[in-house]
Amino acid sequence: MVGEPEIEASESRMFDLARAGGTEPSRAGVPADLANAEGDTLLMPAAYYGHADTLRMLVTFGADLHRVNERGKKPLACAVFKKESAVVRALLDAGCRSERRSAVRVRHGMNVCE
Repeated sequence: MVGEPEIEASESRMFDLARAGGTEPSRAGVPADLANAEGDTLLMPAAYYGHADTLRMLVTFGADLHRVNERGKKPLACAVFKKESAVVRALLDAGCRSERRSAVRVRHGMNVCE
């Protein structure tokens, strides 16, 4: 996040809200695809920390389900890694697609794609 200190602090608060499961970021006029220095959008912490409702809200406001961060990861990969089946289901229901759909089905014993 590069820019004025006040803007950076505001962006940091939005990521904190996404990590905590808040639904305020896009309601406050923040871009749904706001990204930090690592290329993570608000979808990444929402997916990683298991906040399906926050994720759905961000998608409603136009968040890109397939945006890749600087490490080559997408929100779906975070949700699968963390065994967040509700988030995986929310991503798939929102239109997220993976070339490795069978891997999503069997990873960690999750059966979310059937």
